Amino acid sequence: MDRVYVFDTTLRDGEQSPGVSLNVKEKIEIARQLARLGVDVIEVGFPVASPGDFNACREVARAVRGVTVCALARARQEDIDRAWEAIKEAEAPRIHTFIATSDIHLRHKLRMTREQVLEATRAAVAYSKRYAADVEFSAEDASRSDPDFLCQVLAEAIAAGATVLNIPDTVGYAVPEEFGELIRVIRERTPGIEKVILSCHCHNDLGLAVANTLAAVRNGVRQVEVTINGIGERAGNAALEEVVMALYAHRSGYGLVTGIRTEELYRTSKLVSTLTGMPVQPNKAIVGKNAFAHESGIHQDGVLKERSTYEIIDPAIIGVPRSRLVLGKHSGRHAFRVRLQELGYELTEEELNAAFQRFKELCDRKKEITDDDLLALVEEEIGQAPSIYELRYFHISSGTTVVPTATVALRIGDELREEAACGNGPVDAIYKAVDKLTGRHLRLDSYSIEAVTEGKDAIGSVTVRVTDEERNKTYLGRGISTDVLEASARAYVDALNKLAADLNGNRVRRLEGEV
Repeated sequence: MDRVYVFDTTLRDGEQSPGVSLNVKEKIEIARQLARLGVDVIEVGFPVASPGDFNACREVARAVRGVTVCALARARQEDIDRAWEAIKEAEAPRIHTFIATSDIHLRHKLRMTREQVLEATRAAVAYSKRYAADVEFSAEDASRSDPDFLCQVLAEAIAAGATVLNIPDTVGYAVPEEFGELIRVIRERTPGIEKVILSCHCHNDLGLAVANTLAAVRNGVRQVEVTINGIGERAGNAALEEVVMALYAHRSGYGLVTGIRTEELYRTSKLVSTLTGMPVQPNKAIVGKNAFAHESGIHQDGVLKERSTYEIIDPAIIGVPRSRLVLGKHSGRHAFRVRLQELGYELTEEELNAAFQRFKELCDRKKEITDDDLLALVEEEIGQAPSIYELRYFHISSGTTVVPTATVALRIGDELREEAACGNGPVDAIYKAVDKLTGRHLRLDSYSIEAVTEGKDAIGSVTVRVTDEERNKTYLGRGISTDVLEASARAYVDALNKLAADLNGNRVRRLEGEV
């Protein structure tokens, strides 16, 4: 069977989703999971965008092995220099340079002629080749470009040494039959096209990203650019799990395979959802909570008799967890570590100790701990910033006839401090008490809560998004507990820790002369 390469851009295009901001530790954790998943290429970011993005790209390139690490750069020498500096320590580095090719972009954004774009393409690819043997070129807004000019640009990129050519549907305008035809035309009219891998990068503005990607594959594309859960700019990108499982389900028709270990799909989806704070909708294909749920009596009867009557994919293939080892308050550290390893987690000793302590606290509140409980607990620990502030306890006075009041104690450094505050509700009171203790006043942009597991003792997972208005920067906080007020407090304190860590990091960079 022929091979389709999977290029994951969750850490670059996915992070451009409004409100998403991943720290270095979170990016490394996602990158390692993507490597376990079996993607061929990880696009780690846009290094020239900021010192923080450059540092994150560099650290991921150092940490991840067994996969190509790619950095994005405009068709400018300073961008390409910065991209190479960020990923040069990767096991297999790739520079991804791009320029727009549609007349609307040339006229209104670039203000360049077609001849200037051709020259910029030649120069950018040739300059990238001075650094990396593996160079990808993208024709931004290709789906709205004149096909003849597009083929000219692609031919110049091939002549300059590009190894991969990417055809993006940048604004999600294409429909499958037209996009498939564009790929066919490119293959017919572009000199040297047989020397390179043809790629596509489809956005979901019309809900057609996966369909367009499959149409491109049908017409000769052999690299698909995708994100976990389909996150990304505006309406997002083609979802990795949907494209991969569509090719798997129709493998006899396509005659194509990927290197993806499908049993890692569910866990990868959960990890990205947790760390980005973007919940997966229940009816999301492949990884949604309802993807393998059956309400209709007719469907239930059919599945009980023969699963394939109403399920085209066995949930086990994508790694939907099924508990094999029951953990509880009598379980020891060894059983806890083994179960985490079975779920694919390799924690440091420090992380294991912190997670085990939270596990024991959870066991006092729940009789049985499920895999979903463990996933939530460990993913919270992974995303935690250094504990500058630590929640020690809180007390709430609330009801229909009293003003909600919260007393909160935080450990700040070596000191235990306590404050009380009133609010519009218990959560608001907690947050105001925390503000008093920390001296910070953040704007709460969003607050969401969901049950991780089922039953009266289910774990509640709270995600908050807050903005430091003084610096106009947004932070994501997460907290879990069987007590939703505790989860709410933990989430807010987590966001404050990320703010404090960011401020400390900026001070260090200023001292080092990087900022």
